[in-house]
Amino acid sequence: MTGPARHAAVLIASTRAATGVYTDRSAPVVTEWLTGHGFAVGAPTIVPDGEAVGTALRRLLQAEPAVIITSGGTGLSPDDSTPEMTEPLLDRQIPGIMEAIRAAGRAKTPHAALSRGHAGTAGRTFIVNLPGSPGGVADALAVLDPLIGHLCEQIEGGHGHA
Repeated sequence: MTGPARHAAVLIASTRAATGVYTDRSAPVVTEWLTGHGFAVGAPTIVPDGEAVGTALRRLLQAEPAVIITSGGTGLSPDDSTPEMTEPLLDRQIPGIMEAIRAAGRAKTPHAALSRGHAGTAGRTFIVNLPGSPGGVADALAVLDPLIGHLCEQIEGGHGHA
């Protein structure tokens, strides 16, 4: 990549982390991964599950980052609503990314099949919903490793390399 660093944002959906009951361990994993891929990343946004996720996503999108990675809120608990907050913001879905992430997770635990996250674009921003566990996040980021550069190039209007 040439020129200035692409910007990225990290959004954690966790009522327990947002209220201080528990220290989120996924944001540092995502931030380190993004930084390692040349992104400039600010402090993570940590919000409770539910409507706050949609509000935070819309706010983050105003800064037009290249990437927003969310973690948490993708399961089946009553307040898990990250996918529902994300989907209306997407212009285009990229289902193959979530299929690959769930397949990689299923190789380690059958519970990965329960993740309901989305991946897609909102304008020139790539958004992906990852699970809340640091292990699930690491597995998903491994799937994104060979894709993120090419994906960003395409969203920016380049052709990238096949």
